[in-house]
Amino acid sequence: MLEDKIKPQLQDESINDSLIKGTRSLEDIYQRSSVVVCKPEGYEEAQQNPEWQKAMQEEISMIEKNCTWELIDKPSNKNIIYVKWVFRTKLNANSTINIHKAGLVVKGYSQIYSIDYSDTFSLVEKMDTNRLLFVVAAYKNRKVYQLDVKSAFLNGILQEEIYIEQSTGFVI
Repeated sequence: MLEDKIKPQLQDESINDSLIKGTRSLEDIYQRSSVVVCKPEGYEEAQQNPEWQKAMQEEISMIEKNCTWELIDKPSNKNIIYVKWVFRTKLNANSTINIHKAGLVVKGYSQIYSIDYSDTFSLVEKMDTNRLLFVVAAYKNRKVYQLDVKSAFLNGILQEEIYIEQSTGFVI
């Protein structure tokens, strides 16, 4: 192990090599980081796995539940935004699989500024904001919880009409 190679070089008796509370040894980190998670490259591969089928169905169900779109015939004078499936595997702290997540995302490069849209917005969290939150929580001895919001991006109100293709495997 890497620790065994480093320790002989650090023979200084004043160094305390016991772990600080809340930290992990390098060996523990190496064991946890040797996990390989395979995810499908596209819909064709994902449809062959029941877990990914369930994840895609959950995404479509959430879109339908939120009345995100209505099915209409393609207008002849409008650009269609194409979509694709993206897949992500979320892991537990012990590197076991927590959940398979599928997301339907648009291929935004097919849009033309001032014809299909006039402004863009992307909510991005900054690490500095997270650090500040954790510092304040630690200072005030508070607990911090994680919340996974499904379909948060779908709650925006648009001024313009947009048209997307039906997703592969879910065409009506």
